[in-house]
Amino acid sequence: MAHYHVMQLDAVGTPLRRVTRAVPEPGPGEVLIRVAACGVCRTDLHVVDGEVAATLPIVPGHEIVGRIEALGTGVAELAIGDRVGVPWLGGTCGTCPYCRAGQENLCDYPLFTGATRDGGYATHVIADARFCLAIPAMFGDVEAAPLLCAGLIGHRSLVMAGEGRRIGLYGFGASAHIVAQVARWQGREAFAFTRPGDTAAQDFARSLGCAWAGGSDEAAPVPLDAAIIFAAVGALVPAALKAVHKGGRVVCAGIHMSDIPSFPYDDLWGERSILSVANLTRADGRAFLDLAAQAGVSTTTTTFPLDRANEALARLRAGQLVGAAVLVPSEAA
Repeated sequence: MAHYHVMQLDAVGTPLRRVTRAVPEPGPGEVLIRVAACGVCRTDLHVVDGEVAATLPIVPGHEIVGRIEALGTGVAELAIGDRVGVPWLGGTCGTCPYCRAGQENLCDYPLFTGATRDGGYATHVIADARFCLAIPAMFGDVEAAPLLCAGLIGHRSLVMAGEGRRIGLYGFGASAHIVAQVARWQGREAFAFTRPGDTAAQDFARSLGCAWAGGSDEAAPVPLDAAIIFAAVGALVPAALKAVHKGGRVVCAGIHMSDIPSFPYDDLWGERSILSVANLTRADGRAFLDLAAQAGVSTTTTTFPLDRANEALARLRAGQLVGAAVLVPSEAA
């Protein structure tokens, strides 16, 4: 019997553990995928820390790129050998009011890859064929992995930010370095706010075409039309509200954020708004991957072997990465 390897989370706050399992057969409507690359997302940290609910034990990872090795019954739209991406949204009920209204990202009974169904910190993964996305040929496996969450959520956030020209990006990591490129391609100006004193991140932001880069403790050089907060820091919400002009929007892009401190109503007044982004839809995925190819988006990555997943998570937690971390199962530890 063939076997595969995973990095498994057994309990909140514990290191991931390497586990060997028998390769499963895909069920009806499912596909078995050999993982070529899996991005390491901040949501994975939230799962490990218990800030995002998960079914334990669980294999994290929801920025998966791989090739199909087996098809379950009823799968007609995909074929063995196809390269696909597997994102955070791993399944929906299809019948709740949100699903029926075209808002599957708000499904009442969803499945989430790497949280409530096993994800891509593995050599193989089972996925619902309906929720797999085609990867444009121009992107390599490692390059494509961050697009499947950092890119998807970043793009949904940019759409929700509106049509404004000047966009503030708070937290310049995996998502923001993709969004900055899309915003520039669209003819907008991006303003990057990093951890105070993080000159490396600020230099990186400027290298990607940001009009300005500075610490999150600094005032924006001009009033912003909108701001997107990628860092899981609630205190950035009042700061961003001060940075946007009347009618401006503050978009909270993360699945988890620390508590937002109180702030004067005057900072919200003037028809400013605060809104959150929840998950994504398959339509979001298809639209963004097409746009990323048109815009020539390039991701900056640091690769790690599968067995070093804990190191990748630790470096992400410490802010020691430029761009995104990606696990490559085929690399030797």
